Amino acid sequence: MATYNGRRFVQEQIDSIITQLEPDDELVIVDDCSTDDTVEIINAIKCKNIIFFQNETNIGYVKTFEKAFSLSKNNIICLTDQDDIWIKGRLELLYETLKKENVLVVASNFEVKNESQNNVRFLRLRRCQSKDFFGNIKRIFLGKSAYYGCTMMIDRNIFKYILPFPKYTEAHDLWIAMTANILKSIFHLNENTLVYRIHQNNSSLKKRKLKQKLIARYYFCKNILIILKRKHKLFNSSSRL
Repeated sequence: MATYNGRRFVQEQIDSIITQLEPDDELVIVDDCSTDDTVEIINAIKCKNIIFFQNETNIGYVKTFEKAFSLSKNNIICLTDQDDIWIKGRLELLYETLKKENVLVVASNFEVKNESQNNVRFLRLRRCQSKDFFGNIKRIFLGKSAYYGCTMMIDRNIFKYILPFPKYTEAHDLWIAMTANILKSIFHLNENTLVYRIHQNNSSLKKRKLKQKLIARYYFCKNILIILKRKHKLFNSSSRL
């Protein structure tokens, strides 16, 4: 979990998570220099599963998630935002699907709780498109994908492909989803596994200008080359063993 000035929602989100954790599970939280009392709220929660870190400087949510990955120890990892609510049974459903389908990434849908004045519509993942890898990549390129990090569970084996994030990465979830599709190792769940809050500070919902969109398309193509190079390098390394 990456946190930043999340005092309004972080308590409820953490409560919804820790009720689903097993004794050996860990909730790695990295705070990106919050200026409100987010840190105090987290520190007041008595739960042995919580492992808390604070950034020395504000590095942004993408790098904060990358840091959380590097600090995690378990093999199966969920990404989570500070302002959503996990639906009961989420972890079990994602884990069972990950193992059954033998993939590196499972992504689900979510139900929406709109607390803003904005009328926002979301696309939904479809189970039947799980193996439409080219179509999924195309939808990411066109900005019409339904991949959100907060809905994902990933196998640690994907780290060797996704880490480190390219320096210019602005959407770690799309980077992960694109990698998994190139590796042909992703599965979509039709089910909702969390409640996604819409409020005025959602960083993922802020509209971008045309120039920003064009730059993003350029980096999209660059990312494909990076993934293919990493895949080729890892394949050659394993072949020499």
